[in-house]
Amino acid sequence: MKPDFKNSMLLSVILMLGFFNLKAQNKVYTLQQLIDSTVTRSHLLAIQHWQVQEKTHKLKEDEIKRYPAVVLGGNYQYNFSLGELNVPAGFIGTLPTAAGDQLLPQQSTHLQLGQHQNYTADVSLYQPILQQAKIKTGLDIDRIDIALSEKEQVKLRQQLTLAVQKLYYGILISEKQLEEASNRMEAAQAKLADAESASAAGKIVTANLAGLRAAVAEEEQNILRLDITVQDYRRELASVANIDEHALNTLQAPDTTGTDTYAATTLDFYRSNAEANTELQITRLNREKAQLAIKAARQSSLPDIGLIAGYYYQKGNPILPTSSPYIGINLKWNLTDLFSNRQVTRQREAQLKQAEHAVAYQQQQLYTSIDKAYRKLVQTRALVEVAKKAWKYRQEELKIQQGKQMAGMNVKTDILEIKANLARSVSDLYAAQLSCLLATAELENLVAR
Repeated sequence: MKPDFKNSMLLSVILMLGFFNLKAQNKVYTLQQLIDSTVTRSHLLAIQHWQVQEKTHKLKEDEIKRYPAVVLGGNYQYNFSLGELNVPAGFIGTLPTAAGDQLLPQQSTHLQLGQHQNYTADVSLYQPILQQAKIKTGLDIDRIDIALSEKEQVKLRQQLTLAVQKLYYGILISEKQLEEASNRMEAAQAKLADAESASAAGKIVTANLAGLRAAVAEEEQNILRLDITVQDYRRELASVANIDEHALNTLQAPDTTGTDTYAATTLDFYRSNAEANTELQITRLNREKAQLAIKAARQSSLPDIGLIAGYYYQKGNPILPTSSPYIGINLKWNLTDLFSNRQVTRQREAQLKQAEHAVAYQQQQLYTSIDKAYRKLVQTRALVEVAKKAWKYRQEELKIQQGKQMAGMNVKTDILEIKANLARSVSDLYAAQLSCLLATAELENLVAR
């Protein structure tokens, strides 16, 4: 009994794991879930994030240059040979005494200078004064670099989001087209079956079957082509979103009933919000950075003047003082920089001109892109309205054919053909609605909304 119980438990666990695994593989992904997965798992966004962190720490590093630089120094030296000071007798002079003239010194004297072991220690502080303006300019450039990295991160996130949206809508549209092709395939096969039955009864010429078989083969080719397209889209979407390709089986279709609400948004609205475009902001930051670079190049021609203070201690040299605090002013001026910085300034001015033209070009391209995307949005809205009419008429046609079928006035192939046309109208309507949503997404991306 016990082995059977254990086997039953093991079988139950295996079945439960298989159920949960199947459930995990059949997970339905929404567009927002795919976007979130792309943003949170993207290695490119992670690189951008750490670039922002890197430049933030560089700003903090450069801020330290505004404060006094503290330098500690020390030295130990062992002298094998020491210097001597020889003073001959009478070198200083003579001193008259009762006993006669006394030599100063009375006898030759040998003085040993220094010690074999010599120790020195020093601490100094240097506070830049005239370079404070240049340091401040450098900090402003660092802040712009941080802002540029942040904008690049936003730009990359927008690009990835738009790529996911295009692949997502592309898959849904291709799946609807595949559904339409399947209906047409079924209708073509039904026509071929009817024709083969009629041919067997001698009612039609056998040669006419070749065209029907060709139609079936063409539908098979169309289905295969659409299936390959869907699989390619799925692989690319799984790669962008960092999701297992086998788990990306089902996508939740968006609600297309609200596509008409975008009609209230005018072209002037998008044009008035064009200043929020990420690309435009990046070009303007580059222009501001070029202006600061010119300022920094001019400030580099100034001399380096600062206060210096410190404390010095030594042991081993009797001639020098044992300890000595000091304070002073330090000046350093490389006069060659006066000539080289002039050329550096001209380079920076050329970079500024490039940045100004880049801003103007980006503004021109932005308005062109907004006009193009808005025109596409208007066109897709018109396609939606026409597709709705076609879908409505195909539904009415199907009802009429179903009534005729109940009365025995048509054949199965007629119904299948009408259903294939209805599926096509649904596919066209769905594709137009998704194209409308995608055009809106492109517009929102252009104005960074």
